[in-house]
Amino acid sequence: MSDEEMKKAAGVSDETAEQAEAGASDAEESVSGADDAGDGKKADAGEAESRNEKKEESREDEAAKGESEESGDEKYMRLMADFQNYKRRTEKEKAEVFSYANEKIVTELLSVLDNFERALAQESADEKYAEGMELIFRQMSDVLTKAGLAEIDAVGKEFDPNFHHAVMTDDNADFESGQVTAVLQKGYTLHDKVIRPAMVRVNS
Repeated sequence: MSDEEMKKAAGVSDETAEQAEAGASDAEESVSGADDAGDGKKADAGEAESRNEKKEESREDEAAKGESEESGDEKYMRLMADFQNYKRRTEKEKAEVFSYANEKIVTELLSVLDNFERALAQESADEKYAEGMELIFRQMSDVLTKAGLAEIDAVGKEFDPNFHHAVMTDDNADFESGQVTAVLQKGYTLHDKVIRPAMVRVNS
């Protein structure tokens, strides 16, 4: 083989080697590009997943906030209801205290009323004295009535153990069985509360 032929063969061989190297380089770039594209897709998928997670967390936070606000409203309503109940209860207790604050002294004055009535039932030769006693008795009765005292109605009424205390029986044709025929001691209520039942005689 001549020198020229050898050079040509060498040139062809060099070109072939260069082409092979170029092809390998292109292949490497292609593979690298594919890898980069795959990495980009993975990154995009990761970012999308991260965004979805953030949205989900945001929804959960909003839901928790709404439940917290609702729970706060319920607590406020319960507190208001408890306060209203407490207010009504204290007002009722206060009213009862005012209503029955004088119960003890009024109860003790009942015996004084009884004695006044016994004294007025007696005949007196001094009419002026009797009138004065009657006036004092009426004044006292008016004061006690304004304080809430009321006499229990008994004669002719059906016997009621809540208001009457039977101490005797009677056989009176003018009354039905079980009715009160006479009052031996008057009974009284204070603001509708019995402070002394009437001592009565009941028809058999």
